Amino acid sequence: MKQIPTTEAVGHVLCHDMTQIIPGRFKGPRFRKGHVVTEEDIPVLLSMGKESLYVWELQPGMLHENDGAERLRRICQGPGMAASEAKEGKIELTAEHDGLFLVDTARLDAINSIDELMIATRKGGTAVKAGDKLCGTRVIPLVIDGAKLDEADRIAGCEPILQLLPWKLKKAGVITTGSEVFKGLIEDKFTPVLERKLADYAIAVTEHVTVDDGMDHLLSAIAAMREKDIDLLLCTGGMSVDPDDNTPGAIRRSGARIVTYGAPVLPGAMFLLGYYEGGLPVMGLPGCVMYAGATIFDLVLPKVAAGVPVTKAEIVRYGEGGLCLGCGECRYPVCPFGK
Repeated sequence: MKQIPTTEAVGHVLCHDMTQIIPGRFKGPRFRKGHVVTEEDIPVLLSMGKESLYVWELQPGMLHENDGAERLRRICQGPGMAASEAKEGKIELTAEHDGLFLVDTARLDAINSIDELMIATRKGGTAVKAGDKLCGTRVIPLVIDGAKLDEADRIAGCEPILQLLPWKLKKAGVITTGSEVFKGLIEDKFTPVLERKLADYAIAVTEHVTVDDGMDHLLSAIAAMREKDIDLLLCTGGMSVDPDDNTPGAIRRSGARIVTYGAPVLPGAMFLLGYYEGGLPVMGLPGCVMYAGATIFDLVLPKVAAGVPVTKAEIVRYGEGGLCLGCGECRYPVCPFGK
């Protein structure tokens, strides 16, 4: 770039967008990158406080901020994401469909360690809806050494650092456990809650059965449910450590590979997650899922719904941020829970 007095800029080409602010009326680019300054522009530029201007005088290997932002966009953008126009060195990505948003944290951190460029994303591992903002990329200076973008490309490799996966699971089977529900002494209020939560991920409860607390009855119900056309098995009730709470033991004895029984999350400490051979996920849900606004179930469900296996290490990481603050009005996911 070359800096020249505004009064001498007629005929020169602007090398960046120039924002004009008229309080209460307008804020936005008045002159775009590439604009050829005319005599009539001079009073306007001076009224914007521009006593001098930067015009094109690029050295070999240097990139304009918008060109650099475009390079960062290519590093980030995966299928299902729409990009904004480059503006003042910034590009934003938004979701084109509902799904699970994933971030490669290691590569993101490495790229953000390079001076004079940045990528800011929403929290990875969370559910998003079509139209949600996913990330913003920006080159900090007006021009940047192209070698820094080359380094970012090298770190990113061939795959985008962001993913948006559509919901994959469609059908859920629910086993309601509890003699009091089985005998009709109390109403099952758990299943309607699950139906509402699952609907947010386009999952329908297509199979439902209620059994008492007997181990043999639980094992028979699980075996029968696994024969049904379902993508997800949920067991409610009987999840504590009381002697007559047999649900965790029944899931284990039914042949599931247990990822975890117990999670460093409140509410939801008595949560169980496992997988059967073939990949069918099974969850044992504690009673808090029925009445709390947000629990461990809400944290894990997005990944499960997208068909992404959940590991013990991921459950462990929920410990930091896994304490619900019990707000009077639950605003999850717009809160720190699980983050």
